[in-house]
Amino acid sequence: MALAVEEREPGQFFWTLLEAHHGGDSSETLDYRVYRTATKPQASYSNALAMGVSELQKISAAAGPASHG
Repeated sequence: MALAVEEREPGQFFWTLLEAHHGGDSSETLDYRVYRTATKPQASYSNALAMGVSELQKISAAAGPASHG
């Protein structure tokens, strides 16, 4: 997973979680697809980043310890 923050309009910051996928069997590249994105903007980059990190932590906690092995 990757977390990105973008300012779509001045003063409107959105977090987006991206999921990596292999480009193909012989490819060493990764393609990223949108996994989840904020529905409401934040007033600052740091607020959007914090909200995105919180969402990432929720997903990680829900996956449980089995996904960390």
